[in-house]
Amino acid sequence: MTESIVSLQNPRIKSLVRLRKRRERDQSGRFLIEGYRELRRGVDREVELETLYFCEELFLGSNEPSLIRDARESGAEVIPVGRAAFEKVSYRDRPEGLLAVAHQFKTDLRSLILQENPLLLVVESIEKPGNLGTMLRTADAAGVAAVVVTDPTTDPFNPNVVRASLGCLFTVPLAIAPTNEAINWLRAAGVRTLATTPDTDTMLWESDMTGAVALVVGSEQYGLSSEWLEGADERLRIPMEGEADSLNAAMAAGVALFEAVRQRCV
Repeated sequence: MTESIVSLQNPRIKSLVRLRKRRERDQSGRFLIEGYRELRRGVDREVELETLYFCEELFLGSNEPSLIRDARESGAEVIPVGRAAFEKVSYRDRPEGLLAVAHQFKTDLRSLILQENPLLLVVESIEKPGNLGTMLRTADAAGVAAVVVTDPTTDPFNPNVVRASLGCLFTVPLAIAPTNEAINWLRAAGVRTLATTPDTDTMLWESDMTGAVALVVGSEQYGLSSEWLEGADERLRIPMEGEADSLNAAMAAGVALFEAVRQRCV
């Protein structure tokens, strides 16, 4: 077995810490995956792992050895790490003893293959990694065909996106594109765009969400840009009965998606 890394000054440990920064991820084309569920989904979806680091002392269950075996068989280098060193590279309050370096996968629109009458989620300029991760997790639950992230403020390969998605970053097809490119692509694909905004009288359930549809949700602070609002086939509103005039972006995406699911299941 490879010798365990125990020094906090080990070059590999320093490299893992640097991958928390977007600049390092962009330059290297790599990102971090931490946690059993996240890694299990990544391995099952054949995300290319470069190296898997593990600390047996921090394992929470009995399934970790099989995951390590599968990662090794997929071609990943597997390296044991001492507890102190692992806790330094972990970005969790309660590390699970599993952390991998993976290669970023393709996220261009051309890589998406849509089936007939797809349901898509489009999100614009989402700022908080937790919200983007939650949207991916919700999209997985709703069975969407793909998530399109336009003009991203937060990096979809941010470790906290991976964490908040519970690994659903790997289970839902993902594309990243400028807004104008995404609008043109959706039109060319014959997908209707339904923009969520408080500035309309049309309620969410008054729209036909069957067929090829993309639900579009804007940023936490500013909502959707004029480009999306003016280019949308319809503008839809989630009713608000209290004093708040909007929902959390991830919550709004969930409400809209499951209204679409309700209609499509009838």
